[in-house]
Amino acid sequence: MDKSDLLKKVGKRIQELRVSKGYSQVDLVGKIEGKIDTTNISRIESGRTNPTIYTLFRIAEALEVSVSELTKI
Repeated sequence: MDKSDLLKKVGKRIQELRVSKGYSQVDLVGKIEGKIDTTNISRIESGRTNPTIYTLFRIAEALEVSVSELTKI
């Protein structure tokens, strides 16, 4: 698996978890501590950017899951 495939799979997993909770991208941004915008969430979910571990941690907290749950592919 190359980097691009990995980013897309993690992004899809984040999107699946977000949708399963009934959150829009705007809702998710509102639950994340610190500065992040919907454009960044969109790029992460589409696999177009490589989020830092801290960003993954904040997304996981907002979705009330573990980081390992986010990266389960």
